[in-house]
Amino acid sequence: MPIVLLLGAGSDMAVAIARKFAAQQYHIQLAGRHTAALQAQQQDLQVRYGVTASVHAFDATDFNSHPGFFAGLPAQPDITICIFGYLGEQTKAQDNWPEAAAIINTNYTGAVSILNVVANSYAAKQEGTIIGISSVAGERGRQSNYIYGSAKAGFTAYLSGLRNRLFRSGVHVMSVQPGFVDTRMTQHLTLPPLLTAQPEAVAEAIFKAMKKKKNVLYVKWHWKYIMLIIKLIPEGIFKKLSL
Repeated sequence: MPIVLLLGAGSDMAVAIARKFAAQQYHIQLAGRHTAALQAQQQDLQVRYGVTASVHAFDATDFNSHPGFFAGLPAQPDITICIFGYLGEQTKAQDNWPEAAAIINTNYTGAVSILNVVANSYAAKQEGTIIGISSVAGERGRQSNYIYGSAKAGFTAYLSGLRNRLFRSGVHVMSVQPGFVDTRMTQHLTLPPLLTAQPEAVAEAIFKAMKKKKNVLYVKWHWKYIMLIIKLIPEGIFKKLSL
């Protein structure tokens, strides 16, 4: 059966994605910083679904370690899903460079670093799937989260270019725009129920879209049109809004 590598496997969304793929008998590679927590997830997947699961230490911001990390996996994955991210604090990041750098390096630089390695491997084999979890926050800069949004905008553009590059190599690249998701990362926010997805719904949507080889997935369809409207607001009006 195919092997799925989850980069940033400790998040609520990643747990749901791992369970969805394991339920379909995919073998799972769990990669993240907190390997002790991932070991409990590993055991759960193996007992619950009868698949092989493994745990691997991975730090998105330790860029120099990425080639060795990927080469050292016990088996090369058929599917790589980049899930890790850091929302951070916009007001803190405006005055504190380490916070801004953490947001940028986690959401953009780290993702590009590891996915470059994965992309080159898949291009050489002429097969593979890369799925990147981006954000609708990257579709237009807003004062409330423009540092996070700018990093996600860069990641969305990267995935688009990677898809363009790898298409002729037989490699599928899918960009995922989840919108609001009810997770630990967003628990301090008041989210609108209609526009908020549960992690399990995100996992289901990703699996179905991957099977259909979709290029871009909006987990809740509303977001595609909400962001279209937001992008069409003239800049002279938009800059006066409190968004």
